[in-house]
Amino acid sequence: MLLYFLRHAEAEAEVTTDFDRKLTPKGLEQADKVGKFCARFGLIPDVILTSPVVRAEQTARAVSKRLDDRELVVERWLACGMSPEICLESLQACAKFDHVMLVGHEPDFSGAISACLGLPEPDNFNIRKASLTAIAMPRLRAGTGRLEFTIPVRLMSPP
Repeated sequence: MLLYFLRHAEAEAEVTTDFDRKLTPKGLEQADKVGKFCARFGLIPDVILTSPVVRAEQTARAVSKRLDDRELVVERWLACGMSPEICLESLQACAKFDHVMLVGHEPDFSGAISACLGLPEPDNFNIRKASLTAIAMPRLRAGTGRLEFTIPVRLMSPP
């Protein structure tokens, strides 16, 4: 399985609750840019799984729209606070897919990616807002992954 980890785009700094923070205009542009980039380079997931947190779901919907409305599923386990163990365990239900995109948060993704790659510390990996990281996972077990790429949104400009 190829996992695409997409951290949500830039969001509002202050609102009533963290859950309700929406993307800023810059964040909406970032999410659209990621979707265009994925379409241009054929990085098409079979399914997009997103956190239910507003900023993540907005990011996922923008990307899905650019990918011909790719199937999008809201998953509670992707909400803020996801552990690497929960991530890998929950992905077992997606074993039928070859390409899965996860849209979520930091520091959750640093931890999950570090676990996939067998890195000892989550601090060894930093995920920027609206960056896309691909990990090839021959088996959905910690330490079996191979980093394919990680690209920040600022490098996704059109040709």
